[in-house]
Amino acid sequence: MRLGRPASIRARLTFWYVGVLAAMLLVYAVIVFVFQYATLTNQIFHDEVQDIVTVEGLLYFDGHGTLQLRQDYYSRPQSHLLVDRMMEVRDLSGNTLYSSPTLRGLSLGGPSQPNEGDAGFNEHITRLADGSYAFVISHVHGMGGRMVLIRLGYSLAPLRDRMVQFLFILLIAFSLVLAAAAAAGQFIAKRALLPLELMSARAASITAHNLSDRLVIQNAEDELGHMALVFNHLLERLEQSFQQLQRFTADAAHELRTPLASLRAVGEVALQKEENIESYREALSSILEETNRLNETVDSLLLLARTEANFGTEDAEVFAIGEPVREILNLLGVLLEDRRIRIETAGVYESRTRVRASRGLLRVALMNVLHNALKFSAEDAALRITYHHLSAEDCVQLVVEDEGPGIDPSEHERIFERFFRGHQQPRQGENGTGLGLPIARLIIERSGGTIRFDKTATAGARCIIRLPAYAD
Repeated sequence: MRLGRPASIRARLTFWYVGVLAAMLLVYAVIVFVFQYATLTNQIFHDEVQDIVTVEGLLYFDGHGTLQLRQDYYSRPQSHLLVDRMMEVRDLSGNTLYSSPTLRGLSLGGPSQPNEGDAGFNEHITRLADGSYAFVISHVHGMGGRMVLIRLGYSLAPLRDRMVQFLFILLIAFSLVLAAAAAAGQFIAKRALLPLELMSARAASITAHNLSDRLVIQNAEDELGHMALVFNHLLERLEQSFQQLQRFTADAAHELRTPLASLRAVGEVALQKEENIESYREALSSILEETNRLNETVDSLLLLARTEANFGTEDAEVFAIGEPVREILNLLGVLLEDRRIRIETAGVYESRTRVRASRGLLRVALMNVLHNALKFSAEDAALRITYHHLSAEDCVQLVVEDEGPGIDPSEHERIFERFFRGHQQPRQGENGTGLGLPIARLIIERSGGTIRFDKTATAGARCIIRLPAYAD
């Protein structure tokens, strides 16, 4: 059965923290255990070497040729009864010459091995006949004209008991440290994730009625601060989208109310009266006129909504700003000829007036600006279009000047508000929806540029458009 991972981040952090610490402590414990074992065995080796050197001076052959060990060397009688020390002396033929009482008649390592103890002190672990293990040092020593092999060993039982005790202490300490680490990990994880819990509570309280609220960022440099920044940016985009939806709904309701009311009024009047055919034709003409105006308003509102919501999804192109201007002038050619309006251009440097933007949307913006200038231009007037490359600001500037009545100084900013119509009226039959310039401003600003009317213009209106220049 597979165990599920902890549900909360705090539990997972604690689990990983304790797991990593446990692995590190395990490695540390193994290293300490091995080091302690090596240290003790090395100490036993040195003690046995010293014992062999001491014993070599205490061994002697008595008058019967029997090998004996002097006991008067020890200052205390019980010193020679060390229970851990075992000793065996053999001649080179393998005959046992001496065996300590601690061996209890057992052999300390069996028959002699070739060259055992010749070159120095040979160390090895051997198993006795009773099943116990001993750490043995072998050394060849000459005495009384004879060469003997001395084996001296210590039982490994005390060492292993000590190592087991040491391992038990390590396990207890290991468990206590992990328990303390788990408690500390829980506390640290709780403190570290406290800002996340506060952000979660704050985010849960944000609804459509308080989209302007934002998460509190305690430290913008850490990961939680970065996440809060991203979430706040998401809230900003949601708020903008919500405001755009509300604005679209309000604009549509505001602007569609009048033409719909006019359509209804014309229709009701035409139905209530018994008029002749000509009167009905006039009523239908009024209805069609209002319908066209209604259609223009709906199209403009939809274009505004699409531009606000999806700008940037179209592929951007690199082109000279004069290209869409010429296309628009060709499209308006009949109107220009009909009203005998002259087009005067200056400063066209195609290679230096290139921009990178959505060509289709920028064409709509320029169309609105130029058409707005034509609406307020009288017959036989001039429309001046000037191109500049501003090196200091690295931008392309397009200036459109007309010879119309101009813009009142108090209306220079309001002219870009939706459905705003200034006190200057265009030519008869050319009333707009009041959305052309707002659409142009939205598109140009989304393209990284600016649009404004020159307040210093004394005659007519002077529209200044700036867009970032494109450099190869």
